[in-house]
Amino acid sequence: MLLAGTCFAQSTLPQTDELLDKLRNAPAEEASRLEREVQTAWSRSGSATIDLLMKRGQGALQAGDIKLAIEHFTALTDHAPAFAEGYHARAQAYFQADLYGPAIDDLELTLALNPQQYNAIFGLGAILQEVGKLRLAADLYRRVLEINPHHENAQKALDGLRRDGIGRTL
Repeated sequence: MLLAGTCFAQSTLPQTDELLDKLRNAPAEEASRLEREVQTAWSRSGSATIDLLMKRGQGALQAGDIKLAIEHFTALTDHAPAFAEGYHARAQAYFQADLYGPAIDDLELTLALNPQQYNAIFGLGAILQEVGKLRLAADLYRRVLEINPHHENAQKALDGLRRDGIGRTL
């Protein structure tokens, strides 16, 4: 990861920090728009090649060709090791392939580069819930909701764990 030191982490983008602050305090009717703006800001690679690899990987994933999607996302992360969304996209492909170990690794890399990537935190929580680490999953879902209180899937997952007696705070 020689190039990682020459690029700055995406979480340091002032525009993204400002959008996340707005999202935290937004009324429900504005949340979807702000979520899209945050995702758009995070997805800006600054490279036509990286954007093409991302598009091809996402297309392969949507077409159900997980192996090809992983190949495209791996090429992306090889060429842009400081681009958090490449790791996040590959983590999603690994998850769909039931490769939880590599998915966790990529989610951790995503979060090392962009600690505010609430969808990566949610994904990590979902995997931990799947493998029975319910308290850790609940902690991660709460973290998602601290960053994005409008994240419906995190709220539903946390509510489900609470109904089962997991993740309650005293």
